[in-house]
Parts: sequence; structure tokens; C-alpha cells
Amino acid sequence: MAFQFQTDFIAVGGNRHPCAAAWDRLSGLVAYGADRNIALWDPLGSDKQGIRALLAGHSDKVNAVAFYNVASLKEPLILSGSVDKTIRVWRINRSHLELSGTVCVVSDSDATINTIAVEPHSGIFASGSADATIRIRKIEINSDGGVMVSLLQKISLTPRFFPLALSLSCLGGPSSTLILAAGGTKNIVQVFVAESGEDTAQFELCATLTGHEGWIRSLCFTSEKEDEEADADLILASASQDKYIRLWRVHQGGDLPPAATASVDPALGILGKSLSNKAHRFRADEKEYSVTFEALLLGHDDWIYTVSWFQSGDKLQLLSASADSSLAVWESEKSSGVWVCRARLGEISGLKGATTATGSTGGYWIGLWSPTGESVISLGRTGGWRQWHYQPNEDRWVQDTAVSGHVREVTGIAWARDGSYLLSTSSDQTTRLFAEWKRDALKSWHEFSRPQIHGYDLNCIDMLDSTKFVSGADEKLLRVFEQPKSVAGMLQRLCGIEAPAQMMPDAASIPVLGLSNKATANEVEDEPPGVETEITKDAEEESTSLASPAAPSQNPILDLAHPPTEDHLARHTLWPESEKLYGHGYEISALACSHDGKLVATACRASSEKHAVIRIYETYEWRQVEPPLTAHSLTVTRLRFSDDDRYLLSVGRDRQWTIFQRDNGKEPKRYSKISCDPKAHFRMILDAAWMPVLDGRRTFVTVGRDKFAKIWQFSETAADDVVCKGSLPASCPVTSVDCLPRPTTEAEEKILVHIALGFENGSLQVLSFMLGPFWSPSNSMPSATDFNNGVNLIADYILPPQLVSKTAITQIAWRPSRTGAINNNEAGLKTINQSTSINQEEQEREHSKIEDTILNDAPYQRQENYQLAIAGIDSSIKIFSFNST
Repeated sequence: MAFQFQTDFIAVGGNRHPCAAAWDRLSGLVAYGADRNIALWDPLGSDKQGIRALLAGHSDKVNAVAFYNVASLKEPLILSGSVDKTIRVWRINRSHLELSGTVCVVSDSDATINTIAVEPHSGIFASGSADATIRIRKIEINSDGGVMVSLLQKISLTPRFFPLALSLSCLGGPSSTLILAAGGTKNIVQVFVAESGEDTAQFELCATLTGHEGWIRSLCFTSEKEDEEADADLILASASQDKYIRLWRVHQGGDLPPAATASVDPALGILGKSLSNKAHRFRADEKEYSVTFEALLLGHDDWIYTVSWFQSGDKLQLLSASADSSLAVWESEKSSGVWVCRARLGEISGLKGATTATGSTGGYWIGLWSPTGESVISLGRTGGWRQWHYQPNEDRWVQDTAVSGHVREVTGIAWARDGSYLLSTSSDQTTRLFAEWKRDALKSWHEFSRPQIHGYDLNCIDMLDSTKFVSGADEKLLRVFEQPKSVAGMLQRLCGIEAPAQMMPDAASIPVLGLSNKATANEVEDEPPGVETEITKDAEEESTSLASPAAPSQNPILDLAHPPTEDHLARHTLWPESEKLYGHGYEISALACSHDGKLVATACRASSEKHAVIRIYETYEWRQVEPPLTAHSLTVTRLRFSDDDRYLLSVGRDRQWTIFQRDNGKEPKRYSKISCDPKAHFRMILDAAWMPVLDGRRTFVTVGRDKFAKIWQFSETAADDVVCKGSLPASCPVTSVDCLPRPTTEAEEKILVHIALGFENGSLQVLSFMLGPFWSPSNSMPSATDFNNGVNLIADYILPPQLVSKTAITQIAWRPSRTGAINNNEAGLKTINQSTSINQEEQEREHSKIEDTILNDAPYQRQENYQLAIAGIDSSIKIFSFNST
């Protein structure tokens, strides 16, 4: 048996660094830093498939990204700089983006790389690092297509400052002198020049531009004329934390440009002196140049992070992104030459100032033009992108769907019971819902809701039923959330997910400085015509608070024909909190909900037996089932209910697993310990999962930091006798595991069980086992490739390296069938009683019935497509499809 794979979905937020993204004008791809990876996204793609690939290679966050197109290469190159002090050169494979890879690694820097600027005509690029130096390098392409990078110069900045922004261009045409502008943690801009004709040419400081009153965050050169004529002036835009943008003109010739002459006109008085700047003259390539102040752009209310030019003919436009949560498009009036703001995008003034608990953007960190200038994108604090398209007929900018994702480690994922959507939690203090947008023949995954925006890092999550989930965070309590009517209607309309019939709140809001999502009152229904609903003054004031969404009748997501934008997600897709569960003394570490939705098992971080208890809550009155379960001495890392909720499995940092059995007598909600292994692994156990029941005995798998995955099975005679059926060694710690909830059948009518293993190095392994008639405890310990005569390893599939991240996988989860909850008993796979009263002949007959059920029941017959969700420390969520052939 063999597997074929396909990447269905990737979600990851962008790094909040002004230089961490670039939009290529030839391929149309956007490359942005996503934790320590580089995400490739086609914003203008008609299929709206979102992120196409993640390029893994860096060992720390990516701060700088730049494209470089070479005539001799059909594919573009990407240059990336990281906190790991390296610069990587990537070659893009447009037909198979996931096959793109590193072709060169530059590791001669002594500190974090903060910015990269590329001059496309000469192959020279500059990088600024946190050791107050700028390094000039050159890219060379060999005859066989190989890429080499050589160091030309190292510039130590004086006065000393850390470069945060660089811009590199040619003076007077593609083959002339190079000019470099540098700014950073001082309020000055330094200008360097060098001749590009010689590889040994050295940049020399020729001017220091003053005027800003804060750090310089962005610099961008452009030619005044589109064809880059030899005598065309250059315009340099500089953005600063002083909330202003300054424009500087680089002019060839001994005469000053008209704007510089006018700025020193005595008639301007004090204003002219405050805005004027002396002409900085220098010589290069036997020509005389001057740098003069051109204009001051006012309009932003906070730090300005990026400026970017777009030129179409003689029309110059400047895009600026600011911490005031707005983008501004600037143009120069032809008649007066005055620069004015033609369009402002983003949050309107009435919505500014919202607390971070409501998902406020906290400013825009990046603003980029599309290759045609008809679209712009921007990155916000939450890691999500915003996209606007210009509508010339209406002369306005319209916001469109973009991509989003977590910006810190993804700590937990959980599928809806019917597999209709995926929930995730993260250390970025958000819970997110991802689902498939279905329209005609197209399907694509998107974020459809942000149910929880918290004030603590979130650690774990699980579904209670199709509309409720429980989450645990770095606090001593758990919170239960219920899906609102507005989100349910959107999911039904756009994703085909049937909305439940029960009563639901319209939406949710969160009070300023609060942590609990409050349900908004349902609209009054069945009112006679002409009767208006009364709203008290207090309720009206609450509804207009900064943290409240729009009124239910005005909720913008009610009429959306596409997935919600980042603004919608941050403000209008919260889920109301219905319950809080108290009892633990430290931060919540693990939780699990029973399949029938009646019980919630939880654990917290612990260093002693007193706190390493497992608390169970019933969901009818939300009371704790006493007494708490004791077994572990250190933090419990994972809890799992069996498919029929009869057993509860726990594993922990104390290297042991424990089995608890449900009391079927007078206390059906109470569990008691029946078996444990204090030394199941040599090091801490990180995850565990139940396997499907096929031979009448329960089986589960555990994985740990000791680099082993172990399969355990209940004895034939008693449930409290558990035997290790096999150990699979690995090359690195195994951090996560999950089993496909139902077995599958193959061409030769083999019954197979599939196990997915996630590793600390980011790799993923899928194992398929053929189960024999019985797994006898008397069999000898199996080898790594053949567990024993009853457990045969049929397929061992490792995800290709180009799809693998370089960081640990935190959790993996197979997608359940959309036909309903996965439960072996409901599906006809009966669990054989563990008592000794059932003889061997009866067990064989029962096993034969089970095989007939699997082979004849359509949901189990040769299911060839399986989807697996993967969460990682690198902030990413991926969904893969595996097809068996």
C-alpha cells in the first residue's frame, strides 16, 4: 500500500516587522515572514486558496524578506533575513511552490538581520543587522544555475545605531552609480554612494539628512520618471516614529531643484526655516548631485511603519502604513505640487482605541502595492492580512478576503464532532475556527470565526458538541463557549454546515478590560406590527461600548457572501461564554470532553500529587464529580476518553499512563483507577491515543521524549491487565500521536488501522497496521518493522522534507467522518466483554461478525481519502489529505 499526499490548507500569521514581507511584480506572489518560515501567498488568485506553501529553513523568526528577479533565471529568488543571524536565498518553483528550497545560506553576520534591500540591475543587496553594521553583498549566477553570494563591504555606522530600514537604487539609470539610504534607531538618514561598475567599489557616506524627531522605520527610493532616464531625479520617502513622512529629492547637476529654492524663500518666515534643509552636495561618477528636502506629509496619528512607492506613467503614488490602524495613499497635485492624502483605508476614527481584548489590530505594520497598483494589502497586530481593491467606476477601495493565522505557538486543535470545522488555540491568546468555503465547483479553507480573544495564553481545547467547546488557559479555570446565531448562519450559508435548531444568542461582546464574552440579547420575535422593542438607557450605553459588536440587526456578517475579513473576525465573530469551571490550583494543562458531551476531564500543571489530580465535571449542572482522580505526581500532558466513554486514559510528565474505568452502577459519572504503568517510558510521556476496537480488547498508543511510540493492549482475561504489544523507535522525541477513529479496508480485504506520529523536529509519519485475528499477550516483543504476528506494519509513510517544518508538532488530529460522530459501537463495531465467560470460539465468531460489518458497511469500505490537521510551535496549522493506493 502506498500513500499520495496533498496540502489542503495552511494557516499562519505574519511576523510583526516592517521589512518581513514583499510582493513580487513578476510572479504576483507575496512572501512574508511567518514565525521562522516564509509563507507564499497569491492574493489575486481567483481560487482564493490562500497560502500556497511554507518555506522552512530558518531556526528563528524571519525579520526581512525581499524578491530578486534575474534575467538568466526563469524563477524568482527570495532573500530572507532572520533572528538566527543568517540570510537565506530561496529559488521559487512556480509550478510546484512546495518544492521551492534554499539554494544558498549566508551566515557571516554577528547579529540579528533586521532589513534587506536589493538593487535588481546589479545583483547587489544590502543587509542591516543589530550589531550596527551594514553588509554589502553580490549575488552571482553560475552557468549551471547555481547561486553564489559574496561579501563586498562591511559598513560600521557612525554615530552608532541599529539599521532598521534600507533602500538601494541606481543614480541616473540602471548602469550608473549606486545610492544607499540607511535609517534606524536614530533620527537621521544616512546616504551612501558607490560605483556599481566594479565589484570592489566601496560605499562612502555622502550626506546625513536631519529633520525627523524619532526612529526611522522605513525608506523607499523611486525614480521620478518611469523609464529611469539617466537624468531623472530620485525621490526618497522616509517614515518615522515621529508620525511624519519626509520626501527628499536626489538631483543631478549643480543647480538646486525648484522646490529646494522655494523652501528657503525669506517670505516663508519661521515656517520656511522649520521645514527647510540645506542642500547636501556630493560627486559620483564624475557628476555632481544634491540631496534636498522636498515635502512633509502630515496625517497619521501614530508611528509610521512602512512607505512604498507605485509609479504608473508620470503618476507617483505613495502608500504608508501606520500604528494608527490606517493606510494612506498620497499623491502630488499637478497644479500646486502639494502632496495630499487621496485615500485612507483601515479603521475609522470611531472604532479606534479599542482594547486588545476585543481583537483590535493595534496598528498596521506593513503596507504593499500589487504589481498593477490596483490592490493593496496590509498586515495587522493579530497576524492577519487585509486586502483592498480599487474600483475605478466608483472611485473607492473595497475590502476583500485575505489570509490569517496564529502568530505564536499553536497549543491545541479539535475537530467538530462531525468534522465540519476545525478549532485551534494558541499562545497568542486567541481561539480560531477554520472551515471550507463552498461555492459552485470551488472549495477553499478560511478562518470563519474568532470565538475567544483572551487575556491569557491558551493551552488546550476540545468540543462538547457541534455548538459548544471548552478551552483552558494559563489561568486556574476553564471556560465553556456556545456558538452564536450569527456565526451559525454564516457557516450554513457559506460552508453548508447545518445550523442547529436550538435557541442561540445572536452574538457576543466583551466588556472593556474584561475576559468573559457576554451574550447579546436575542431580538424580540413575533412582535405585532408597529410595536418597537424598548431599550433601556443602560443597555444602550453598553451596546455602544468599544468592545461591543454592531447591534444584532446590523451585524455585518449576517449578509456576507464571502469569508469574513480581519475586521469582521476581530469584532463580530466572538462566541458567548456560558460557563466557568473552577477547582484547579494552577494553569490548565490538559482537557478532554466525553463523546456523549456529558463529562469534561481536566488537569493542571503540577509538581506534586496534590495538584496532579484529574477533575471531572458533568455538563448538566456543571458540577464537579467528587472525588478527583489521583494517579500522577507531575503535570498531566494528555487526557483521552475511549470511543464509548467507558475508559479515561491519562499520561504525564511522570512517565506513566493510567486507565480509569467508568462506574456503570449507581455512580455512572464516577471513574476509578484500574491500571497504570509508573515506568511506561524512560522519559516524560507527551501524548496518547485510543486505537479502534476490532478484536474485543482495548488498545492505545503512547509517545514520549524517550523517542519511542508504544502500543498497549488490554489482556484477554481482565481489563486491569495491560500489556505492551510493541515499541517503535524514532530518531527524535515523539511529541504527538493520533489514530484514525475508524479502520479501513484495502484491495485484499485487509483491515487496517492508521496512526499518525508528530516529532520534535517537525516531521510527520503515518503508519498503517494490519490487525490479525487476535493480539495475544503471549507473543514475543516485536521488532521495529513487524510488531508481532498479530500486528503487521503494512505502510510507513514519512511526509516529504519540503513540507516539513523545522519545529515540533504540538498536536495532530484526524478529521472525523462528516456522516456523524465516530463511535465504534454506533457504527456496529461491538466491544467484546472483557470477562472470562466468553470463550475462544465465541470471540472468533464475534470477530467474524466485526469483519463482515466493516467490509459491507459503506462508510468503512475502502475509504481512500483521509484528512489530518497538524499544529506546530511555528504558529502554523496545516491540513493534509492522504490517499491510499
